[in-house]
Amino acid sequence: MLSTINETYLFQQDLLTVKMFPSIQQMGKCAATEVTNKICELLKEKAEINMIFAAAPSQNEFLSHLIHSKQIDWSRINAFHMDEYIGIHPEAPQSFGNFLRQRIFDKVPFKTVNYLNGQAENLEEECKRYSELLLRHPVDIVCLGIGENGHIAFNDPDVANFNDSHLVKVVELDPICRQQQVNEKCFEAFDLVPAKALTLTIPALLKADWMFCIVPFKNKANAVYNTLYGEISEKCPASILRKKENSCLYLDPESAERINL
Repeated sequence: MLSTINETYLFQQDLLTVKMFPSIQQMGKCAATEVTNKICELLKEKAEINMIFAAAPSQNEFLSHLIHSKQIDWSRINAFHMDEYIGIHPEAPQSFGNFLRQRIFDKVPFKTVNYLNGQAENLEEECKRYSELLLRHPVDIVCLGIGENGHIAFNDPDVANFNDSHLVKVVELDPICRQQQVNEKCFEAFDLVPAKALTLTIPALLKADWMFCIVPFKNKANAVYNTLYGEISEKCPASILRKKENSCLYLDPESAERINL
């Protein structure tokens, strides 16, 4: 077991590259540097690219470094986010769109920013609208995290489907996922956490050519262990990353504490 990491470690678990860092600061900086390099590489080949971002405290260090990159031509990037609570006001502190607006979407001059509408009167139509946007803008890069229950986006184990025919869907959030939002101080009480959300599905995320998964914090240690060493199944949705080419997992000492080297 790892209680401290004194240097950066790198290893491969199936197709997933895993990088472990001595601190969350080094983790966030390295992830931002590697995402920046990939953006610049792709923009040499394409007129514009499409990116999906996760909204969670785990992304703060990474995003704070990414927005200060001087190399990126943000005006050639279309931005999307991967999930949103149903019924949440778009300016509420807990709104994932608002989270990203404050940390990146309003900080750099994207070509377009495309929000999921958790207040849509017709949720089926909202799923269709956002799905069509994703089809028109094939995703190049996904920057994501992993939940305590192993979810990616809001694909909790009970609703995750590796072969989902949808790109965006309405889901019920499981209790572990909702409690995590309380533990991370996003909501004051469990009953205040919405029970439903809009989410991009796992196949929608896996359409990306490149996936950068940033996962710090002690409360993610079990999910990281299950992602890397458990069976590849919807019981731990993030385990699918082990079958995804061009995917990388970034860990700090706390999230990596169950890994044996």
